Amino acid sequence: MSVNLTLLLVMGVLYAVGIYLLLERSLTRVLLGLMLLANATNVLLLTTGGYAGLAPIFSKDIPSTEFNDPLPQAFILTSIVISFAVTAFMLSLIYRSWLLSRADHIQVDMEDIRVAKQEIYDDEEDSEIAVEISDFHENDQPLARRETVPGIGPKKTSGSPESSTKENGVHPVTPGKDKE
Repeated sequence: MSVNLTLLLVMGVLYAVGIYLLLERSLTRVLLGLMLLANATNVLLLTTGGYAGLAPIFSKDIPSTEFNDPLPQAFILTSIVISFAVTAFMLSLIYRSWLLSRADHIQVDMEDIRVAKQEIYDDEEDSEIAVEISDFHENDQPLARRETVPGIGPKKTSGSPESSTKENGVHPVTPGKDKE
């Protein structure tokens, strides 16, 4: 199977122009960019199918190298349907934007710029993690020596377990469990 150089050049130009238009702030240009990307993908799928051949009907007289692969054609048909749906959705967004603001240009949002410039801190990823806080591991250390995340897990108490039970009515090993 050899590749047609003309189809590769057309596909490359369609992808390049489609990506360029997709990065614009005008919704109409974004729509045109999406349409060009869909057509470039169709050309890509067409080139994967190879040259035209015979219909893929089984016969002992015809060697298998002369058959045409029907799978890329089915992919192209599916791609056409999906690109039509995306185009219709984008057209409805452009129409709604035109009705509301009489422009299809996306405004610069200062709040988005401020959020993008701020330092990111995620409590789950950036907080200090205890050495061992899993319930599935054995923890042979006494309660006072256990390392936990601040605010999570049993509270460290000074004194004997009996005195803490009498003072706050909470089981010393399992917080929240009532005194039995």
